[in-house]
Amino acid sequence: MNGFYLSLLVFSPLLGLLLLAFMPRENEKGIKFLGFLATLPALVLSLMAYAAYQGGKGLDEFSERVRWIQFGGFGAIDENLYTVFYELGIDGFSLLMIVLTTVLATLASIASFHVKKEWKGYFMLFLLLEIGMLGVFTAQNLILFFLFFEITLVPMFFLIGKWGYFEKEKAAYSFLIYNGLGSAVLLIVIMVLFARTGTTNIEALKILVNSDNSQLVAPISESLKLGLLIALLVAFGVKLPIFPLHSWMLRVHVEAPPSIVMLHSGILLKIGAFGLIRFGLGIFPEQFRDLSVLLAVLGVVNLLYGAFMAFIQDDFKMVLAYSSISHMGIVLIGLGALNEAGIQGAIFQVVSHGLISALLFFLVSVLYERVQTTNIANLGGLAQGMPLTAGFLLAGAMASLGLPGMSGFISEFMAFMGLFREMPVLAAVGTLGIIMTAVYLLRAVLAITYGRSDREFAGITDIRSYEWAPVLILVGLIILIGVYPAVLSQPIESIVLGIGG
Repeated sequence: MNGFYLSLLVFSPLLGLLLLAFMPRENEKGIKFLGFLATLPALVLSLMAYAAYQGGKGLDEFSERVRWIQFGGFGAIDENLYTVFYELGIDGFSLLMIVLTTVLATLASIASFHVKKEWKGYFMLFLLLEIGMLGVFTAQNLILFFLFFEITLVPMFFLIGKWGYFEKEKAAYSFLIYNGLGSAVLLIVIMVLFARTGTTNIEALKILVNSDNSQLVAPISESLKLGLLIALLVAFGVKLPIFPLHSWMLRVHVEAPPSIVMLHSGILLKIGAFGLIRFGLGIFPEQFRDLSVLLAVLGVVNLLYGAFMAFIQDDFKMVLAYSSISHMGIVLIGLGALNEAGIQGAIFQVVSHGLISALLFFLVSVLYERVQTTNIANLGGLAQGMPLTAGFLLAGAMASLGLPGMSGFISEFMAFMGLFREMPVLAAVGTLGIIMTAVYLLRAVLAITYGRSDREFAGITDIRSYEWAPVLILVGLIILIGVYPAVLSQPIESIVLGIGG
Protein backbone atom coordinates (compact mmCIF):
# COMPACT_ATOMS: atom_id res chain seq x y z
CA MET A 1 0.00 0.00 0.00
CA ASN A 2 1.45 3.38 -0.95
CA GLY A 3 1.34 6.53 1.16
CA PHE A 4 -1.59 8.00 -0.76
CA TYR A 5 -3.82 4.94 -0.75
CA LEU A 6 -6.68 6.61 1.09
CA SER A 7 -6.53 9.70 -1.11
CA LEU A 8 -6.75 7.43 -4.15
CA LEU A 9 -9.73 5.66 -2.58
CA VAL A 10 -11.57 8.85 -1.63
CA PHE A 11 -11.06 10.69 -4.91
CA SER A 12 -11.27 7.71 -7.30
CA PRO A 13 -14.88 8.61 -8.32
CA LEU A 14 -13.47 11.90 -9.61
CA LEU A 15 -12.10 10.13 -12.70
CA GLY A 16 -15.58 8.91 -13.62
CA LEU A 17 -16.98 12.37 -12.98
CA LEU A 18 -14.48 13.92 -15.39
CA LEU A 19 -15.15 11.30 -18.06
CA LEU A 20 -18.89 11.89 -17.74
CA ALA A 21 -18.34 15.60 -18.38
CA PHE A 22 -17.17 14.79 -21.93
CA MET A 23 -19.94 12.33 -22.80
CA PRO A 24 -22.89 13.41 -24.97
CA ARG A 25 -25.89 13.96 -22.71
CA GLU A 26 -28.13 11.95 -25.07
CA ASN A 27 -26.09 8.74 -24.59
CA GLU A 28 -28.31 7.25 -21.88
CA LYS A 29 -26.87 3.72 -21.84
CA GLY A 30 -23.27 4.91 -22.00
CA ILE A 31 -23.74 7.41 -19.16
CA LYS A 32 -25.47 4.90 -16.90
CA PHE A 33 -22.86 2.24 -17.55
CA LEU A 34 -19.99 4.67 -16.97
CA GLY A 35 -21.67 5.92 -13.79
CA PHE A 36 -21.74 2.34 -12.53
CA LEU A 37 -18.13 1.65 -13.58
CA ALA A 38 -16.94 4.82 -11.83
CA THR A 39 -18.00 3.40 -8.45
CA LEU A 40 -15.95 0.21 -8.87
CA PRO A 41 -12.40 1.53 -8.18
CA ALA A 42 -13.39 2.77 -4.71
CA LEU A 43 -15.16 -0.54 -4.04
CA VAL A 44 -12.11 -2.57 -5.05
CA LEU A 45 -9.74 -0.36 -3.03
CA SER A 46 -11.93 -0.57 0.09
CA LEU A 47 -12.19 -4.35 -0.16
CA MET A 48 -8.42 -4.56 -0.61
CA ALA A 49 -7.94 -2.47 2.54
CA TYR A 50 -10.33 -4.72 4.47
CA ALA A 51 -8.56 -7.83 3.16
CA ALA A 52 -5.17 -6.37 4.09
CA TYR A 53 -6.44 -5.66 7.60
CA GLN A 54 -7.78 -9.20 7.95
CA GLY A 55 -4.39 -10.41 6.76
CA GLY A 56 -2.67 -8.67 9.67
CA LYS A 57 -1.79 -5.26 8.21
CA GLY A 58 -2.03 -2.41 10.72
CA LEU A 59 -4.53 0.30 9.88
CA ASP A 60 -2.07 3.01 10.91
CA GLU A 61 -0.04 2.11 7.81
CA PHE A 62 -2.76 3.73 5.68
CA SER A 63 -2.33 7.13 7.34
CA GLU A 64 -1.47 10.25 5.31
CA ARG A 65 -0.35 13.63 6.68
CA VAL A 66 0.67 16.75 4.75
CA ARG A 67 0.94 20.31 6.12
CA TRP A 68 -1.96 22.29 4.68
CA ILE A 69 -2.94 25.59 6.38
CA GLN A 70 -0.98 27.62 8.97
CA PHE A 71 -2.80 30.18 11.13
CA GLY A 72 -0.63 32.88 12.76
CA GLY A 73 3.13 32.86 13.36
CA PHE A 74 3.44 30.20 16.03
CA GLY A 75 6.21 28.21 14.31
CA ALA A 76 8.83 29.36 16.82
CA ILE A 77 6.73 28.00 19.68
CA ASP A 78 5.42 24.83 18.09
CA GLU A 79 5.39 24.13 14.36
CA ASN A 80 2.12 22.22 14.71
CA LEU A 81 0.29 24.90 16.73
CA TYR A 82 -2.73 26.31 14.86
CA THR A 83 -1.74 24.27 11.82
CA VAL A 84 -4.29 22.28 9.86
CA PHE A 85 -2.97 19.21 8.09
CA TYR A 86 -4.42 17.29 5.20
CA GLU A 87 -4.55 14.01 7.05
CA LEU A 88 -6.45 10.84 6.29
CA GLY A 89 -6.56 7.64 8.29
CA ILE A 90 -8.83 4.81 9.37
CA ASP A 91 -9.64 2.71 12.38
CA GLY A 92 -11.79 -0.41 12.52
CA PHE A 93 -15.09 1.50 12.66
CA SER A 94 -14.27 3.85 9.81
CA LEU A 95 -12.98 0.90 7.73
CA LEU A 96 -16.38 -0.77 8.08
CA MET A 97 -18.13 2.46 7.12
CA ILE A 98 -15.91 2.89 4.06
CA VAL A 99 -16.67 -0.64 2.87
CA LEU A 100 -20.39 -0.08 3.52
CA THR A 101 -20.25 3.20 1.59
CA THR A 102 -18.53 1.75 -1.47
CA VAL A 103 -20.79 -1.31 -1.55
CA LEU A 104 -23.99 0.74 -1.29
CA ALA A 105 -22.72 3.34 -3.78
CA THR A 106 -22.12 0.64 -6.38
CA LEU A 107 -25.52 -0.96 -5.76
CA ALA A 108 -27.27 2.43 -5.74
CA SER A 109 -25.67 3.20 -9.11
CA ILE A 110 -27.45 0.10 -10.44
CA ALA A 111 -30.72 1.30 -8.90
CA SER A 112 -30.04 4.60 -10.69
CA PHE A 113 -30.64 2.85 -14.01
CA HIS A 114 -34.31 3.63 -13.26
CA VAL A 115 -33.65 7.38 -13.52
CA LYS A 116 -35.66 8.74 -16.46
CA LYS A 117 -34.05 12.10 -17.30
CA GLU A 118 -30.81 14.11 -17.40
CA TRP A 119 -28.64 11.15 -16.56
CA LYS A 120 -25.36 12.99 -17.06
CA GLY A 121 -25.95 15.59 -14.36
CA TYR A 122 -27.41 12.94 -12.07
CA PHE A 123 -24.38 10.66 -12.15
CA MET A 124 -21.91 13.53 -11.84
CA LEU A 125 -23.64 14.64 -8.65
CA PHE A 126 -23.91 11.01 -7.52
CA LEU A 127 -20.12 10.55 -7.77
CA LEU A 128 -19.47 13.85 -6.00
CA LEU A 129 -21.71 12.62 -3.18
CA GLU A 130 -19.65 9.43 -2.93
CA ILE A 131 -16.43 11.46 -2.63
CA GLY A 132 -17.93 13.43 0.24
CA MET A 133 -19.09 10.32 2.08
CA LEU A 134 -15.73 8.57 1.74
CA GLY A 135 -13.92 11.71 2.90
CA VAL A 136 -16.07 11.97 6.04
CA PHE A 137 -15.02 8.51 7.19
CA THR A 138 -11.30 8.96 6.47
CA ALA A 139 -10.73 12.54 7.71
CA GLN A 140 -8.40 12.67 10.71
CA ASN A 141 -9.05 16.27 11.74
CA LEU A 142 -12.26 18.15 12.39
CA ILE A 143 -11.84 20.81 9.68
CA LEU A 144 -11.26 18.22 6.96
CA PHE A 145 -14.22 16.23 8.32
CA PHE A 146 -16.38 19.37 8.16
CA LEU A 147 -15.37 20.12 4.56
CA PHE A 148 -16.23 16.61 3.37
CA PHE A 149 -19.43 16.76 5.45
CA GLU A 150 -20.45 19.92 3.59
CA ILE A 151 -19.56 18.37 0.23
CA THR A 152 -22.29 15.77 0.80
CA LEU A 153 -24.94 18.48 1.27
CA VAL A 154 -24.55 20.11 -2.15
CA PRO A 155 -25.14 17.08 -4.43
CA MET A 156 -27.89 15.78 -2.12
CA PHE A 157 -29.75 19.08 -2.41
CA PHE A 158 -29.74 18.95 -6.21
CA LEU A 159 -30.37 15.19 -6.44
CA ILE A 160 -33.49 15.60 -4.29
CA GLY A 161 -34.68 18.86 -5.86
CA LYS A 162 -34.10 17.86 -9.50
CA TRP A 163 -34.82 14.13 -9.64
CA GLY A 164 -37.29 13.75 -6.79
CA TYR A 165 -41.07 13.43 -6.88
CA PHE A 166 -44.07 15.73 -6.34
CA GLU A 167 -42.81 17.92 -3.47
CA LYS A 168 -39.14 17.54 -4.30
CA GLU A 169 -38.24 21.24 -3.95
CA LYS A 170 -39.80 21.44 -0.49
CA ALA A 171 -37.93 18.29 0.55
CA ALA A 172 -34.63 19.63 -0.85
CA TYR A 173 -34.89 22.96 0.97
CA SER A 174 -35.98 21.24 4.17
CA PHE A 175 -32.93 18.98 3.93
CA LEU A 176 -30.62 21.93 3.30
CA ILE A 177 -32.00 24.14 6.09
CA TYR A 178 -31.97 21.49 8.82
CA ASN A 179 -28.57 20.09 7.86
CA GLY A 180 -27.19 23.58 7.34
CA LEU A 181 -28.18 24.56 10.87
CA GLY A 182 -26.63 21.37 12.19
CA SER A 183 -23.45 22.18 10.27
CA ALA A 184 -23.37 25.69 11.78
CA VAL A 185 -23.52 24.25 15.28
CA LEU A 186 -20.79 21.75 14.40
CA LEU A 187 -18.58 24.53 13.02
CA ILE A 188 -18.92 26.49 16.27
CA VAL A 189 -17.73 23.44 18.24
CA ILE A 190 -14.78 22.98 15.91
CA MET A 191 -13.73 26.63 16.16
CA VAL A 192 -13.93 26.61 19.97
CA LEU A 193 -11.82 23.46 20.18
CA PHE A 194 -9.30 24.85 17.67
CA ALA A 195 -9.01 28.15 19.55
CA ARG A 196 -8.55 26.47 22.94
CA THR A 197 -6.21 23.63 21.90
CA GLY A 198 -4.41 24.88 18.77
CA THR A 199 -5.23 21.69 16.86
CA THR A 200 -8.09 19.96 15.10
CA ASN A 201 -6.42 16.54 14.96
CA ILE A 202 -8.88 14.07 16.43
CA GLU A 203 -6.38 11.91 18.30
CA ALA A 204 -4.62 14.97 19.71
CA LEU A 205 -7.94 16.41 20.88
CA LYS A 206 -8.77 13.19 22.73
CA ILE A 207 -5.56 13.61 24.73
CA LEU A 208 -5.58 17.39 25.21
CA VAL A 209 -9.22 17.81 26.21
CA ASN A 210 -8.94 15.09 28.83
CA SER A 211 -5.55 16.19 30.23
CA ASP A 212 -4.79 18.91 32.75
CA ASN A 213 -5.32 22.45 31.46
CA SER A 214 -1.60 23.26 31.54
CA GLN A 215 -1.22 21.52 28.16
CA LEU A 216 -3.89 23.67 26.52
CA VAL A 217 -3.55 27.04 24.82
CA ALA A 218 -6.55 28.18 26.89
CA PRO A 219 -8.37 26.25 29.64
CA ILE A 220 -11.54 24.32 28.92
CA SER A 221 -13.81 24.16 31.94
CA GLU A 222 -15.98 21.14 32.71
CA SER A 223 -19.10 23.19 31.97
CA LEU A 224 -17.70 24.21 28.58
CA LYS A 225 -16.92 20.57 27.78
CA LEU A 226 -20.50 19.63 28.61
CA GLY A 227 -21.79 22.50 26.49
CA LEU A 228 -19.65 21.44 23.54
CA LEU A 229 -20.89 17.86 23.85
CA ILE A 230 -24.52 19.02 23.93
CA ALA A 231 -23.82 21.09 20.81
CA LEU A 232 -22.38 17.99 19.13
CA LEU A 233 -25.48 16.06 20.17
CA VAL A 234 -27.65 18.69 18.46
CA ALA A 235 -25.45 18.85 15.33
CA PHE A 236 -25.31 15.10 14.82
CA GLY A 237 -28.81 14.61 16.24
CA VAL A 238 -30.18 16.46 13.23
CA LYS A 239 -28.36 14.05 10.95
CA LEU A 240 -29.26 10.84 12.80
CA PRO A 241 -32.08 12.09 13.29
CA ILE A 242 -33.18 12.35 16.93
CA PHE A 243 -36.82 13.20 17.69
CA PRO A 244 -38.00 15.98 17.34
CA LEU A 245 -35.35 16.98 14.75
CA HIS A 246 -36.64 14.44 12.24
CA SER A 247 -39.32 16.04 10.03
CA TRP A 248 -36.90 16.90 7.20
CA MET A 249 -35.85 13.27 6.92
CA LEU A 250 -39.42 12.08 6.31
CA ARG A 251 -39.72 14.40 3.31
CA VAL A 252 -36.41 13.22 1.88
CA HIS A 253 -37.32 9.53 2.22
CA VAL A 254 -40.62 10.08 0.43
CA GLU A 255 -39.66 12.61 -2.25
CA ALA A 256 -36.06 11.69 -3.20
CA PRO A 257 -35.36 9.02 -5.84
CA PRO A 258 -35.14 5.56 -4.16
CA SER A 259 -31.56 5.12 -5.42
CA ILE A 260 -30.55 8.28 -3.52
CA VAL A 261 -32.55 7.24 -0.45
CA MET A 262 -30.48 4.04 -0.45
CA LEU A 263 -27.43 6.22 0.22
CA HIS A 264 -29.25 8.68 2.46
CA SER A 265 -30.73 6.06 4.74
CA GLY A 266 -27.83 3.64 4.40
CA ILE A 267 -24.91 6.06 4.82
CA LEU A 268 -25.74 9.72 5.37
CA LEU A 269 -27.93 9.17 8.44
CA LYS A 270 -25.12 7.06 9.88
CA ILE A 271 -22.76 10.04 9.79
CA GLY A 272 -24.74 11.25 12.80
CA ALA A 273 -24.00 8.06 14.72
CA PHE A 274 -20.39 8.06 13.50
CA GLY A 275 -19.91 11.63 14.74
CA LEU A 276 -21.43 10.92 18.15
CA ILE A 277 -19.18 7.90 18.65
CA ARG A 278 -16.01 9.33 17.14
CA PHE A 279 -16.17 12.88 18.49
CA GLY A 280 -18.75 12.92 21.27
CA LEU A 281 -17.71 9.74 23.03
CA GLY A 282 -14.11 9.91 21.86
CA ILE A 283 -13.28 13.49 22.85
CA PHE A 284 -15.67 13.98 25.81
CA PRO A 285 -15.93 10.56 27.50
CA GLU A 286 -16.68 11.86 31.02
CA GLN A 287 -19.34 14.29 29.85
CA PHE A 288 -20.78 11.57 27.61
CA ARG A 289 -21.21 9.41 30.68
CA ASP A 290 -23.11 12.27 32.36
CA LEU A 291 -25.52 12.35 29.41
CA SER A 292 -25.88 8.57 29.08
CA VAL A 293 -29.34 8.45 30.72
CA LEU A 294 -30.56 11.25 28.44
CA LEU A 295 -29.26 9.39 25.39
CA ALA A 296 -30.97 6.17 26.47
CA VAL A 297 -34.26 8.02 27.04
CA LEU A 298 -33.99 9.71 23.63
CA GLY A 299 -33.28 6.30 22.11
CA VAL A 300 -36.41 4.76 23.63
CA VAL A 301 -38.47 7.78 22.51
CA ASN A 302 -37.11 7.42 18.96
CA LEU A 303 -37.78 3.69 18.98
CA LEU A 304 -41.38 3.96 20.22
CA TYR A 305 -42.33 7.10 18.30
CA GLY A 306 -40.99 5.75 15.00
CA ALA A 307 -42.66 2.38 15.50
CA PHE A 308 -46.10 3.76 16.39
CA MET A 309 -46.03 6.29 13.56
CA ALA A 310 -44.94 3.62 11.06
CA PHE A 311 -47.94 1.52 12.09
CA ILE A 312 -50.49 4.11 10.92
CA GLN A 313 -48.95 4.96 7.53
CA ASP A 314 -50.59 3.99 4.25
CA ASP A 315 -47.55 4.66 2.04
CA PHE A 316 -44.72 2.14 2.14
CA LYS A 317 -42.02 4.82 1.83
CA MET A 318 -43.44 6.54 4.92
CA VAL A 319 -43.39 3.22 6.76
CA LEU A 320 -39.71 2.86 5.95
CA ALA A 321 -39.01 6.50 6.85
CA TYR A 322 -40.48 6.13 10.34
CA SER A 323 -38.80 2.74 10.58
CA SER A 324 -35.43 4.46 10.10
CA ILE A 325 -36.22 6.85 12.96
CA SER A 326 -37.18 3.90 15.14
CA HIS A 327 -34.06 1.90 14.30
CA MET A 328 -31.78 4.87 14.96
CA GLY A 329 -33.24 4.78 18.45
CA ILE A 330 -31.47 1.46 18.93
CA VAL A 331 -28.16 3.21 18.17
CA LEU A 332 -28.91 5.76 20.91
CA ILE A 333 -29.95 2.99 23.30
CA GLY A 334 -26.62 1.23 22.78
CA LEU A 335 -24.67 4.45 23.28
CA GLY A 336 -26.72 5.32 26.36
CA ALA A 337 -25.84 1.95 27.92
CA LEU A 338 -22.18 2.96 27.63
CA ASN A 339 -20.78 -0.53 28.11
CA GLU A 340 -19.11 -2.95 25.73
CA ALA A 341 -22.30 -4.74 24.70
CA GLY A 342 -24.20 -1.49 24.15
CA ILE A 343 -21.54 0.24 22.09
CA GLN A 344 -20.95 -2.88 20.03
CA GLY A 345 -24.70 -3.14 19.45
CA ALA A 346 -24.84 0.52 18.37
CA ILE A 347 -22.06 0.06 15.81
CA PHE A 348 -23.62 -3.19 14.57
CA GLN A 349 -26.94 -1.38 14.16
CA VAL A 350 -25.27 1.35 12.11
CA VAL A 351 -23.96 -1.22 9.61
CA SER A 352 -26.95 -3.56 9.76
CA HIS A 353 -29.57 -0.89 9.20
CA GLY A 354 -27.47 0.52 6.36
CA LEU A 355 -27.73 -2.79 4.52
CA ILE A 356 -31.37 -3.49 5.39
CA SER A 357 -32.66 -0.03 4.48
CA ALA A 358 -30.70 -0.13 1.22
CA LEU A 359 -32.32 -3.47 0.35
CA LEU A 360 -35.82 -2.23 1.11
CA PHE A 361 -35.41 1.01 -0.83
CA PHE A 362 -33.89 -0.84 -3.77
CA LEU A 363 -37.05 -2.95 -3.84
CA VAL A 364 -39.07 0.28 -3.62
CA SER A 365 -37.24 1.50 -6.74
CA VAL A 366 -38.14 -1.77 -8.49
CA LEU A 367 -41.81 -1.43 -7.51
CA TYR A 368 -42.14 2.24 -8.39
CA GLU A 369 -40.48 1.74 -11.78
CA ARG A 370 -43.14 -0.90 -12.57
CA VAL A 371 -46.35 0.54 -11.10
CA GLN A 372 -45.60 4.23 -10.25
CA THR A 373 -47.00 3.98 -6.73
CA THR A 374 -45.90 2.98 -3.23
CA ASN A 375 -49.35 3.18 -1.66
CA ILE A 376 -49.85 -0.03 0.30
CA ALA A 377 -53.47 -0.49 -0.75
CA ASN A 378 -52.57 -0.14 -4.43
CA LEU A 379 -49.82 -2.75 -4.19
CA GLY A 380 -52.00 -5.55 -2.84
CA GLY A 381 -51.51 -8.96 -4.44
CA LEU A 382 -47.89 -8.34 -5.38
CA ALA A 383 -46.99 -12.00 -4.76
CA GLN A 384 -49.18 -13.07 -7.67
CA GLY A 385 -47.48 -10.93 -10.31
CA MET A 386 -44.01 -10.35 -8.84
CA PRO A 387 -43.33 -13.33 -6.54
CA LEU A 388 -39.55 -12.86 -6.42
CA THR A 389 -39.82 -9.19 -5.48
CA ALA A 390 -42.42 -10.08 -2.86
CA GLY A 391 -40.16 -12.77 -1.41
CA PHE A 392 -37.17 -10.46 -1.10
CA LEU A 393 -39.42 -7.77 0.39
CA LEU A 394 -40.47 -10.22 3.08
CA ALA A 395 -36.82 -11.16 3.67
CA GLY A 396 -35.94 -7.49 4.15
CA ALA A 397 -38.81 -7.08 6.61
CA MET A 398 -37.69 -10.14 8.57
CA ALA A 399 -34.18 -8.72 8.82
CA SER A 400 -35.52 -5.34 9.93
CA LEU A 401 -37.70 -6.79 12.70
CA GLY A 402 -34.72 -8.75 14.07
CA LEU A 403 -35.20 -12.34 12.89
CA PRO A 404 -32.44 -14.58 14.35
CA GLY A 405 -29.86 -15.47 11.73
CA MET A 406 -29.97 -12.00 10.20
CA SER A 407 -27.99 -8.87 11.04
CA GLY A 408 -30.87 -7.01 12.70
CA PHE A 409 -31.11 -9.58 15.48
CA ILE A 410 -27.45 -9.29 16.47
CA SER A 411 -27.48 -5.48 16.72
CA GLU A 412 -30.77 -5.26 18.62
CA PHE A 413 -29.84 -8.06 21.00
CA MET A 414 -26.51 -6.50 21.97
CA ALA A 415 -27.88 -2.96 22.31
CA PHE A 416 -30.69 -4.09 24.59
CA MET A 417 -28.43 -6.43 26.53
CA GLY A 418 -26.19 -3.45 27.27
CA LEU A 419 -29.16 -1.31 28.36
CA PHE A 420 -30.66 -4.06 30.54
CA ARG A 421 -27.39 -4.16 32.47
CA GLU A 422 -27.50 -0.44 33.26
CA MET A 423 -31.17 0.66 33.11
CA PRO A 424 -33.44 -2.42 33.18
CA VAL A 425 -36.72 -0.50 33.59
CA LEU A 426 -36.02 1.75 30.61
CA ALA A 427 -34.92 -1.27 28.57
CA ALA A 428 -38.16 -3.07 29.41
CA VAL A 429 -40.15 -0.08 28.12
CA GLY A 430 -38.01 -0.04 24.98
CA THR A 431 -38.88 -3.66 24.16
CA LEU A 432 -42.38 -2.46 23.27
CA GLY A 433 -40.74 -0.82 20.25
CA ILE A 434 -39.30 -4.19 19.17
CA ILE A 435 -42.79 -5.72 19.35
CA MET A 436 -44.27 -2.82 17.39
CA THR A 437 -41.54 -3.21 14.74
CA ALA A 438 -42.79 -6.70 13.97
CA VAL A 439 -46.38 -5.43 13.92
CA TYR A 440 -45.93 -2.53 11.49
CA LEU A 441 -43.55 -4.35 9.15
CA LEU A 442 -45.67 -7.48 8.88
CA ARG A 443 -48.82 -5.37 8.48
CA ALA A 444 -47.30 -3.43 5.58
CA VAL A 445 -45.48 -6.27 3.82
CA LEU A 446 -48.30 -8.80 4.11
CA ALA A 447 -50.79 -6.21 2.85
CA ILE A 448 -48.53 -5.60 -0.16
CA THR A 449 -47.79 -9.22 -0.95
CA TYR A 450 -51.07 -10.99 -0.10
CA GLY A 451 -53.55 -8.17 0.39
CA ARG A 452 -56.63 -7.49 -1.74
CA SER A 453 -55.50 -6.70 -5.27
CA ASP A 454 -56.73 -3.49 -6.90
CA ARG A 455 -54.53 -3.81 -9.98
CA GLU A 456 -53.57 -6.46 -12.50
CA PHE A 457 -49.91 -7.51 -12.12
CA ALA A 458 -50.03 -9.88 -15.07
CA GLY A 459 -47.47 -8.90 -17.68
CA ILE A 460 -45.39 -6.84 -15.26
CA THR A 461 -41.75 -7.94 -15.28
CA ASP A 462 -40.39 -9.30 -12.03
CA ILE A 463 -36.74 -8.70 -11.04
CA ARG A 464 -34.67 -8.05 -14.17
CA SER A 465 -31.17 -9.38 -14.83
CA TYR A 466 -29.27 -6.27 -13.69
CA GLU A 467 -31.43 -6.03 -10.55
CA TRP A 468 -30.42 -9.44 -9.25
CA ALA A 469 -26.94 -8.39 -8.11
CA PRO A 470 -27.98 -5.70 -5.59
CA VAL A 471 -30.71 -7.88 -4.09
CA LEU A 472 -28.55 -10.99 -3.71
CA ILE A 473 -25.52 -9.08 -2.43
CA LEU A 474 -27.51 -7.20 0.21
CA VAL A 475 -29.41 -10.28 1.38
CA GLY A 476 -26.14 -12.23 1.45
CA LEU A 477 -24.39 -9.60 3.58
CA ILE A 478 -27.35 -9.37 5.96
CA ILE A 479 -27.28 -13.14 6.49
CA LEU A 480 -23.46 -13.23 6.71
CA ILE A 481 -23.45 -10.72 9.57
CA GLY A 482 -26.30 -12.59 11.23
CA VAL A 483 -24.56 -15.96 11.25
CA TYR A 484 -20.94 -14.76 11.47
CA PRO A 485 -20.89 -11.43 13.33
CA ALA A 486 -17.09 -11.62 13.73
CA VAL A 487 -16.79 -9.89 10.34
CA LEU A 488 -17.88 -6.74 12.20
CA SER A 489 -16.81 -7.42 15.77
CA GLN A 490 -13.13 -8.00 14.95
CA PRO A 491 -12.46 -4.57 13.37
CA ILE A 492 -14.23 -2.68 16.17
CA GLU A 493 -12.87 -4.73 19.06
CA SER A 494 -10.18 -2.24 20.07
CA ILE A 495 -12.64 0.66 19.88
CA VAL A 496 -15.25 -1.09 22.02
CA LEU A 497 -12.69 -2.14 24.63
CA GLY A 498 -11.23 1.37 24.68
CA ILE A 499 -14.47 3.30 25.21
CA GLY A 500 -16.90 0.80 26.52
CA GLY A 501 -15.45 0.41 29.98
